[in-house]
Amino acid sequence: MTMKRQRKACPLCESGIRVVNYKDDKTLSRFITERGKIMPRRMTGMCARHQRQIGTAVKRARFLALLPFIRGYEG
Repeated sequence: MTMKRQRKACPLCESGIRVVNYKDDKTLSRFITERGKIMPRRMTGMCARHQRQIGTAVKRARFLALLPFIRGYEG
């Protein structure tokens, strides 16, 4: 007998966020690992639409130096 796991609900859909803003670094940092990588959907439980928006927003924020490319990098 197989056990089916219940899908996590998307945290952005639950909070009513329709569009992700690249300037909102507090929200974006929730979906980034301690090394600065974007977390996958299976870890965050996000829907495909918001995952794409998070990826684009993180890349824009990195380019504008709002988020680091690599965290903890001394060099």
